[in-house]
Amino acid sequence: MPEPPALPPPNRRAHNGRMPEPTHVAPAHRHDPAGVPRTPPWRLDDAAPVETLAAQGFVRLGPEACFRAGSLDAGAFAALARHWEALPPDPHLRDGGRYRFRRHASLVLADDGRRIERRVDRPHWQPLDYNALHGGYRRHFAPVLDGTLEDPAFLALVLGLGRSCAAAAGRPLPFLEVHQFRIDTAAGIGRPTPEGAHRDGVDFVAVVLVERVAVRGGETRVFEADGPAGLRFTMAEPGTTLLLDDARVIHETTPIQPNGAAGHRDTLVLTWRHDGFLDPP
Repeated sequence: MPEPPALPPPNRRAHNGRMPEPTHVAPAHRHDPAGVPRTPPWRLDDAAPVETLAAQGFVRLGPEACFRAGSLDAGAFAALARHWEALPPDPHLRDGGRYRFRRHASLVLADDGRRIERRVDRPHWQPLDYNALHGGYRRHFAPVLDGTLEDPAFLALVLGLGRSCAAAAGRPLPFLEVHQFRIDTAAGIGRPTPEGAHRDGVDFVAVVLVERVAVRGGETRVFEADGPAGLRFTMAEPGTTLLLDDARVIHETTPIQPNGAAGHRDTLVLTWRHDGFLDPP
């Protein structure tokens, strides 16, 4: 596989509130002054997903690797797209757009990650240091429907990806937030991450491409949280999944445009924490 193209660091506040230092465009690994690599190159293969996630802070899963993690087949995964057909509008977009639709749920899992113990009624919240656009206030979204959470394929996917992240973390990740997103291009440009390159304030993140219809753009970008390295790729095939160690990398997805007709990009975003939900202090 050819080396992925390198990116400059993101032009936004870092997760700790500092502006990143100016730097040159770097490859997906860094060197000391003598030219000796200090960290190994990032890899995009998914032959050993848990090991890769633990080693470099992220892994991109192709559809087959995603299906294996979730113990489901391609047909069962494709059938999940129906759960994205009636998402209500996001009422909190501060850029004035009407392109995002979503549902949200907060769940507590058993320590072995194999079942949901309870659902928690709470708003989504992030501090401003993690989300400069939408952070600092409680956001209430329409709940994920019971029928979605009870779908065996949906449950298998969510719990399977969670166990992969917990294995990379080396500890349970029982506090899970589920976000269903549709980014629509009926009005033109749609922005999957209007807040820009960011961390989520959690331990691990999964971004699963559920469906991509008649759109251009939507390039995924991953950067070191405390360094200059970065790479980019496009999640084009349903089932393609990105798993992230949120302490080590930041991420974003570039805007999408209609490709000849109004289209959409549907994703499932999952976030896990070990020690409770991210709530206001």
